[in-house]
Amino acid sequence: LALLLTVTGCNGEQASSGGQPPPPEVVVAQVLSKSVQQWDEYTGRITAIDTVELRPRASGYVQRVAYKEGQDVKQGDLMFQIDPRPYRAALDNALAQLARARAAKRLETIRNTRAQSLIHDDAISHEELDLRRAAQEQSAADVQAAEAAVATAKLNLSFTEVRAPVSGRASRALLTVGNLATADETLLTTVVSQNPMYVYFDADENSYLRYKEQERKSERTAQDNAVHVGLANEIGYPHTGRVDFLDTQVNPTIGTVRARAVLPNADRIFTPGLFARVQFVSGQKAQVLLIDDKAILTDQDRKYVYAVDRDGKAQRKDIVSGGMVDGLRVVQSGLAPDDRIVVVGLQKIFYPGMPVIPAEVPMDKSSTPAAPAAMAEK
Repeated sequence: LALLLTVTGCNGEQASSGGQPPPPEVVVAQVLSKSVQQWDEYTGRITAIDTVELRPRASGYVQRVAYKEGQDVKQGDLMFQIDPRPYRAALDNALAQLARARAAKRLETIRNTRAQSLIHDDAISHEELDLRRAAQEQSAADVQAAEAAVATAKLNLSFTEVRAPVSGRASRALLTVGNLATADETLLTTVVSQNPMYVYFDADENSYLRYKEQERKSERTAQDNAVHVGLANEIGYPHTGRVDFLDTQVNPTIGTVRARAVLPNADRIFTPGLFARVQFVSGQKAQVLLIDDKAILTDQDRKYVYAVDRDGKAQRKDIVSGGMVDGLRVVQSGLAPDDRIVVVGLQKIFYPGMPVIPAEVPMDKSSTPAAPAAMAEK
């Protein structure tokens, strides 16, 4: 009999352990309703204000590459040296021609002066006087031509020093020492300015019309032309700039308007060609629903959250999400202000309608370490 009771007791314990497990503990937060500034989000591209393809203005063989590739240069810095010897010889020849022209002018001036004194004594004819006067004027013109030739020779000699036209960062040298560079043709390198930068983005037609309507009603101020920018590896929009240009026409093919903002780049974060996420003030403040971004799950092309109902069951709710505000995601549709959604413990929910034990925290605190602590206390 004792053995029978022992076996019966063991069977009873096995039956008890084979029952349903207790509901999992999760952390929930009530949807936050808040009046926030609305933002439009666009995709933009970073562009340098100045992009200069450096080409020589004098032909010749490259004698020296005077800059370090990939480094910053200042406007006026020497970058390439073209062999100056032919141009220096040309300058010397021009100087010699100028000296000859000046000597000829002095001689013609003396002759003309003598002819003017002789005409009073009728020692020469008026025709001879006219010839002497013309010769003096011609010699003066020859001097001017020689001076222009000297100026041209000096200019050509200066062109053998290829200098940075703008301050910025220089690319690699496309021509090395000993290679022939042709004036106005051969590309030596490229210099792009670094600070500030432009970001170009395209606003859709409806947004453009809304902006213009706000301007007409004086609902849009200069502060509303600020933009917030984030790069692909950044969270949120940590950089600030200001719109300085809006195109004068709508692109009829795609129905967009090109806009441009200026971004400070003293710390060299931006590089020309990078894609950027751009936020631009949409309009007046509006009441929106905000949730923690980590509460959102994805099912193919649909986004959803789990909301805990009055019976303590996690129900799936499909949502349409918007941009970020103060670290929280805007929900455009799918939730109500009194909904409580799961923000921690989503991996414990295996199916819609599953019972859970919720521990509630404020939505704006759901990302802090206090959330797991609250769940542990439960």
